[in-house]
Amino acid sequence: MNMNNKIKTVLTAFILILSFLKVDAAPSEIEILRQKVIAELMAPSVDETSVRQLMATIRPDGTWPGIDYVDVSNTGFQHAQHLSNMVEMSRAFKKKGTKLQGDKKLKAVIFLALDYWLANDFICDNWWNNQIGTPIALNSVLLILDTDLTKDRIEKTLPMIGRAHLNASGARPSGDRIKIAGILAKNLLYRRDEVQFAEVIKVIEGEIKFNTGQRGMQHDYSFHHREDRVNNTLSYGTGYADAFAEWAAFVAGTKYQFSEKPLQQLTDYYLDGISKQMIYGKYQDPGIKNRDITRFDGYHAMGTTTPERLLKTTSYRKSELEELIKIRKGEAAPTLSFAKFFWQTEHFAFQRPTFYTSVRMHSTRNDNMEVPYNGEGLMNHHRGDGTNYISLTGAEYTNISPVYDWQKIPGTTILQKPELPSEKEIQKTGLTDFVGAVTDGKYGAVAYDFKSAHDPLAAKKAWFFFDKEYVCLGTAINSRARLQVATTLNQCLLQSDVLVMNGNQKSAMPKGERQLDQVKWILHDGIGYVFPEAQKVNLSNQAQTGSWFKINRQSDSPKDEVSKDVFKLWIDHGQQPRNASYQYIIVPGTTEAEMDKAGQQITILSNTPEIQAVKHTGLNICQAVFYTSGEIKVTENLTIGMDSPGTVMVKTDGAAVKQISVADPSRKLGKIHVSVTGKIEKSGENFRSFWNEKKGISEISIDLPQTVYAGKSITIEL
Repeated sequence: MNMNNKIKTVLTAFILILSFLKVDAAPSEIEILRQKVIAELMAPSVDETSVRQLMATIRPDGTWPGIDYVDVSNTGFQHAQHLSNMVEMSRAFKKKGTKLQGDKKLKAVIFLALDYWLANDFICDNWWNNQIGTPIALNSVLLILDTDLTKDRIEKTLPMIGRAHLNASGARPSGDRIKIAGILAKNLLYRRDEVQFAEVIKVIEGEIKFNTGQRGMQHDYSFHHREDRVNNTLSYGTGYADAFAEWAAFVAGTKYQFSEKPLQQLTDYYLDGISKQMIYGKYQDPGIKNRDITRFDGYHAMGTTTPERLLKTTSYRKSELEELIKIRKGEAAPTLSFAKFFWQTEHFAFQRPTFYTSVRMHSTRNDNMEVPYNGEGLMNHHRGDGTNYISLTGAEYTNISPVYDWQKIPGTTILQKPELPSEKEIQKTGLTDFVGAVTDGKYGAVAYDFKSAHDPLAAKKAWFFFDKEYVCLGTAINSRARLQVATTLNQCLLQSDVLVMNGNQKSAMPKGERQLDQVKWILHDGIGYVFPEAQKVNLSNQAQTGSWFKINRQSDSPKDEVSKDVFKLWIDHGQQPRNASYQYIIVPGTTEAEMDKAGQQITILSNTPEIQAVKHTGLNICQAVFYTSGEIKVTENLTIGMDSPGTVMVKTDGAAVKQISVADPSRKLGKIHVSVTGKIEKSGENFRSFWNEKKGISEISIDLPQTVYAGKSITIEL
């Protein structure tokens, strides 16, 4: 080999060595992910004053005054504050640009607090703290401090974090399983365990699936955390989506990235499930809440982290996610108009750009309310009984809970007992199966053959929703108890004067409580309440008192008396009512000048135990609830009939029927049969029309959704 070839060989070998060294120097994907997680933990700002206060007040044994370190019960466990303090101090110690970065005294305090925890290993009676809350905090401390921790401290901490594992009692197929898997994944990142990390990421990806009838996401995009089938979409169901989106964003662009199918399903769930059970997709609908309604929660928009993370992982429904983010940031006004019934959950949501409302029910298929776990939600007995909250701003019910009258919930018809039963009697399975709604996606009607699970009380209740108003009907209100029965139109924060038109006299009501006769309409805070027939009503616009601790027995619930001005409007049906009824129209976003004309396009066709039906002359829509077979005359030229119980909505153009939507609230039928006057010869994939010349009607047989879609509406175009 000549000298030139030798030089070429040496140079080639040297280049190869350099290339290998360059590859080895590049951080691995597991290390990149690890740093991403740490960066997110370090993102929050540091309150140096707060941290210095923690440093100054810690005791020599590593505890802080004000924390009860003895009570580990479900309603106690203030130990979580100790953990939170450690995370806050760790962040201050490591965060660049703060005066406390690398502070030796701070480091000593962190170790003092950590050593106290490690020496005691506090176990709460509530499994959640042991398998989720505590592991999250300790994991954060490990990831933030990293090499600043001694080997001995790390070895003692890891088993405590290790209680978050896939075989843990709380890792059931629902929101908690995905959370626990996420904690485990972060722990594996800390340990740089690539093999197990990859396995856990697959578990997280696989959790995005329908699990209808069991724990998890339902086919209507609601969420059930437990087998009671209570709606948990805005609690556990939101945590479920947040946890998945967090990991989807973390692993995007790496070998661990999620496939497109679960990303699209999660996006659908977020937009069509979570966001449509929120006021403008921005504020929590109080009708969705369970025991969390008794927690203090300031008026604020939902965050944008999860939709932003979804945008990093997929372009699917990109414009809708971007619009949602702008709405939550206050950069855009709401634009959506929809009507959506969550048939797996018995919940109806209705929105227009200027208002949002919902109806919450229960049936033989689902329980009425969540159990008051951990001493929360102690007066929620009737919040699944046809609850109908109405919002223009999302602030109407903010922190009203401590002063609430829990037997006058908007939309409900309730026996007025001297006091509510025991908290052990809150959760009940429904007694009726005729519970549902018909909708075409924009308009809708809700049917509730209500039978109280608590009291000897029954009623047939229905709601009919249009663009600028909705109609509330009740009939066959019967009770055997010698107690008053009340239907509540609303109970919310008193935000303005209350104007009343009774007889021909319009007046602003002074504060107080009174019964009013011959009322035509009432206006409060931009929401009108119209009575098609002058009605006797009860009005309260005054201060109500109570306390957080009365409704939430957590150790940190304030015990002081709270007072708030409240607007409350209800109809008193008297004692032991027999076939009592009500009818009223709610007009959101209206003014005093518009009230005299409000509801003029509404015609109540029937409010009987057999049929409840309403016609909107401006929209040419008729909506009807048939509790038995029958027919209803809509106009001189149009009669609608059904040969079974069911719900129907008919849109017309002049005398011609253009669209029919139907649903079966009982979920028993394979087909539903509708008749309309006039000749219709069209048939389609899921319906058949037959002209009955003798009767002069078209008989239409419509196939109904089955299995996991039973209860969903079907719309046919004619």
